[in-house]
Amino acid sequence: MSDAVLFEQSDGIVTLTLNRPEKRNPISEREMVDGLVDALSRVQADSSARVVILTGAGSAFSSGGDLRAMEAALDERAHNPAATMAYYIEGIQRIPLAFEALDAPVIAAVNGAAIGAGNDLACMCDLRIAAEEARFAESFVKLGIIPGDGGAWLLPRIVGWSKAAEMAFTGDPVSAQEALACGLLSQVVPKDELVPAARRLAARIAANPPQAVRATKRLMREGRFSGLDALLRLSAHAQAIAHATPEHRQALAAALAKTSKRQEFLR
Repeated sequence: MSDAVLFEQSDGIVTLTLNRPEKRNPISEREMVDGLVDALSRVQADSSARVVILTGAGSAFSSGGDLRAMEAALDERAHNPAATMAYYIEGIQRIPLAFEALDAPVIAAVNGAAIGAGNDLACMCDLRIAAEEARFAESFVKLGIIPGDGGAWLLPRIVGWSKAAEMAFTGDPVSAQEALACGLLSQVVPKDELVPAARRLAARIAANPPQAVRATKRLMREGRFSGLDALLRLSAHAQAIAHATPEHRQALAAALAKTSKRQEFLR
């Protein structure tokens, strides 16, 4: 696996670290794209991987695109639109599709700036917590371009149309506290508490039966597109499978034992 994305696993928790701090972790370069897609595919294939934490090395979560590389490609982009389309389809657009295919929950631990595609990368995760210094910007219009990585699909589903429109049409950054207020984040913590807080949250998720967690994520994902009747039928199928699993039997036995102890204590 590329050293552009570091992969660590402990106690069912996988930590992925964007590892280009000298460039502020741009995700547009091919090595970073390949590293992220490969890491997510590895998690999907590993039933022992229960939760993923995604963070950035250095001062930034991700600056999104590499502006120097963008400048170097100006003439080629202007004269060869077909190549630009292929660049996106075969490059950065593989990342949201890899997240969409992943059943394990992903927590974004946003340690610093999440700008442009970096903001969208955070939106690809299921949960987002951030350091107090973090800031977020859907800043593509500032460069005269659009969110080519799925941001126009992701952001409105998280913060609602009005806030997403404000962020996307102005390109202006929002603070971590503003991001918390609009629902982009679920927690804001001091920077030195970010990784411990992410691990505590991951441990709470990892403590639950893993197949039930993955199936719940699949149902929630499908719920974005399905009517209630279709989702109820899909839920019935998933529940029939869940009731037949050893993890359900074990979890039920543990819950009943705990209830019995509580009743004994109250007598």
